[in-house]
Amino acid sequence: MIYVYGFCDGNSVHAVAEYQRRFPNRRIPTQRVFTRVYQTLRDTGTLSGVRIAAVGDVNDGLSESTVQMVQSSPRASRRRVARRLRVPHTSVENTVCRLHVYQVRRVLHLGPGDFPHRLEFCKWLNGSRQLHRYTLFTDEAQFNRNGVNNTHNSHVWEDENPHATVESNFQLYFSVKVWCAVLDDQLIGPFILKGRLTGEAYLRFLQEKFSQILEDVPLNKRGRMYFQHDGVPHSPREVTNFLNYRFPRQWIGSGSPFN
Repeated sequence: MIYVYGFCDGNSVHAVAEYQRRFPNRRIPTQRVFTRVYQTLRDTGTLSGVRIAAVGDVNDGLSESTVQMVQSSPRASRRRVARRLRVPHTSVENTVCRLHVYQVRRVLHLGPGDFPHRLEFCKWLNGSRQLHRYTLFTDEAQFNRNGVNNTHNSHVWEDENPHATVESNFQLYFSVKVWCAVLDDQLIGPFILKGRLTGEAYLRFLQEKFSQILEDVPLNKRGRMYFQHDGVPHSPREVTNFLNYRFPRQWIGSGSPFN
């Protein structure tokens, strides 16, 4: 809105028309809204508290209440929002359809003591600008039929119920653990780890298969290489002893010289 208002040299009448031309599917702010938003930003340096009205929106109060409720509880269902506002759920659906739907992403939880450890590690890594080129970053991921395909948010929009289905061979269950690594600009793997990944299985992989996987890595890189692994859940004492022997002071992970 600020950009359009400036594009129209502060003319609110032209700003309304230009905004409608650029965004025909959005609610069109009034002339007064353009002026008030600009004055608020100029006087306070923020847009906090600005309420946006729309031309011809007879349910503006309800729409603003619905948007505020959704923003305060973004994971609440539309029917729950409707019950809280005591309005038909179709009214809530007509309002939230203007918003975008985003998937929730799973991220790693960081505790209070993790920040100083990460900062110390970054300082050490930043001490040698070429170190990242000689660090073997590794990880494992498990793939299975149940976890790859998620049909919870799959929809079919039709005038009548097409009774759409998705075939699932859940009786033919499979699960596979895949190990992969990156060294500079080189992808190493993937390598399938058979069976359950325990500390003993991971140690056996390092002892029997790891050297074969590194055959395509130049010797000068192998001699300077740092080995990084996450350390969970396969970091028993035997694995730590092997890494200390195979990569003396050159491996990164839980219990390593570079935690």
